[in-house]
Amino acid sequence: MRIRRILAAVIATAALAGFGLTGAATAATAQGAPSVVTPSECKQGGGTPAVNEAGNYCKGGMYDGEQVD
Repeated sequence: MRIRRILAAVIATAALAGFGLTGAATAATAQGAPSVVTPSECKQGGGTPAVNEAGNYCKGGMYDGEQVD
């Protein structure tokens, strides 16, 4: 009986560790290299394309700081 409890605890720990690693990988991917968005994508995401300013970036919204092409 004691072995079953220990085995269940080990499996639960491994499962939770796996979920943690998956979340970390997802966060790293989401914060990866900046993407290039279109002016319409910037607007749809709630931002304003600043194409006349240096760098052509999206200001505000979901794509804040992304380059507009």
